[in-house]
Amino acid sequence: MPASTIPGYRYGDRALPPASIDEAAFRDLCAACLLADDDLAALREAAPIIEPQVEEILDTWYGFVGSHPFLLAAFSTPEGPSQRYLAAVRARFGQWIRDTLRGEFDAAWLAYQREIGRRHADGKNATDGVEGAPPVVPFRYVAALIVPITVTMRPFLAKGARDAEHLERMHQAWFKAVVCSVALWAEAYTREGWW
Repeated sequence: MPASTIPGYRYGDRALPPASIDEAAFRDLCAACLLADDDLAALREAAPIIEPQVEEILDTWYGFVGSHPFLLAAFSTPEGPSQRYLAAVRARFGQWIRDTLRGEFDAAWLAYQREIGRRHADGKNATDGVEGAPPVVPFRYVAALIVPITVTMRPFLAKGARDAEHLERMHQAWFKAVVCSVALWAEAYTREGWW
């Protein structure tokens, strides 16, 4: 699905508020994550390997979420899991993979990461017009999901890696980028001045 047709996808939307993090603070965050230019290059190398596997990756991730009722609860209303909600988020989740692998962490990307964080916290459910689902994704799960989103990516990267060293470089770059993303999303969960 082209990014421009994904409902609720707003990367590059000039109407989004800018990120609150300035360039120097973002450089510091990247340094704290050990995310450097060679990692961005490794993400770009991973992109053509992962692109044809995005749906399979999402199947893996959604299988994990679906097998844990405490995670699936974020997508559930009193009637049970909302398939419409799950599908809408899935399309954006797939695009997030692609966007992350582009390794272009510019002002538009930062603004959209802020929006993603908001949608997990005080803006949850509004984008997709869902009623009855929990009003927030507990941050403990957002942070904890770094592990499965990182660990499960390795076998997909291995399918196109040149060798073990190339695989490790791409996998480490993915891990660092995921941690950086979650650190940015965390702003929506923190008290002013604490983030």
